[in-house]
Amino acid sequence: MIRVLLVDEHRMVRRGLCMRLGLEPDVEVVGEAASGNEALSLVQSVAPDVIVMGVAAAGLDGSAAARCVRELAAHAAVVVLSLHGDAATRTMAREAGAAAFVEKRAGAEDLLAEIRRLASSVD
Repeated sequence: MIRVLLVDEHRMVRRGLCMRLGLEPDVEVVGEAASGNEALSLVQSVAPDVIVMGVAAAGLDGSAAARCVRELAAHAAVVVLSLHGDAATRTMAREAGAAAFVEKRAGAEDLLAEIRRLASSVD
């Protein structure tokens, strides 16, 4: 089972992702956070394999939160979600330590593929 922590400032996005990921037999959403600060307080207690994080999470921005999460949960891979797929945003995500980048407008299959790829590389 792949343990996923969802971090996005928009409740509707989190709920939608939670519902969609919940349909997968090999994925379990173990927590949700609206901000980078909330994610930091959850990451150790829920022990996710993969953290799906909106780039503009309230509180800490996605970049700072991804760096902090990498420090606290070095075993977890971070997938950054963004409305913007431009080179600057992708570079920021990579420099923050994200293992993958998915545009929010991409299909759920793209996100699931990255989650599974990252989880299998950790095993």
